Amino acid sequence: MNKQKEITETIAKIPSGATVMVGGFGSPGTPFTLLDELLRQGQDRLTLIKNDANEPGYGIAKLIEADRVDTLIASHIGLNRQAVGRMNSGQLRVEFYPQGILAEKIRTAGAGLFGFLSDIGIETEITDPSQIIEWQVDKSVTKRKLKVETALHADFALIHAARADHFGNLIYTDSAINFNPLMAMAAENVFVETFDLQAPGAFPPEQIHTPFAFVSTVVQVDLSPEYELMEHYV
Repeated sequence: MNKQKEITETIAKIPSGATVMVGGFGSPGTPFTLLDELLRQGQDRLTLIKNDANEPGYGIAKLIEADRVDTLIASHIGLNRQAVGRMNSGQLRVEFYPQGILAEKIRTAGAGLFGFLSDIGIETEITDPSQIIEWQVDKSVTKRKLKVETALHADFALIHAARADHFGNLIYTDSAINFNPLMAMAAENVFVETFDLQAPGAFPPEQIHTPFAFVSTVVQVDLSPEYELMEHYV
């Protein structure tokens, strides 16, 4: 099935108040064009899940600056002073997770699991005491305190692929592969932007990173100046 759609009708499916995963590792892999359309259409009260907050004036930073985001779930926001300021003033609710934990929470959702156990951050402020259990890992050792990390799902995922075909098979490059494939598995609706849209059969199966079964819609976008400023973006 040809999954190519126009950007306006694609983003219009996202309602205000939705939970949206946004791919990318810094700038690489961030779907800037889809995010710009989300900004233009005006959806608000969003919960965004992204590794970072991008830098001021780019990506999800635009949505944060326009007061469209209620909650951000991320690993770090230190490159975005406006996001930090809004968090400190109470304008933006931020949930922090160590980067590996965030990735695993998303991967766990995509695998159809409810959560996993970890000993990361047990004695820190990122852990609620209600998350702690005692678990006998092995019969020969005493019980250990472990933290229950729940899976992280989303209503929508917006991701960027370097190449895609009309069916929705995707190929990423460089650090864009860190979060995009995981998010494509963990959201109910997966909207993909790409500069390079090919006919089905153009990619050898062993080169495909995300198969079409996880993709709802593919949007072909132009290489705008926003992308061209970022060396080796694609």
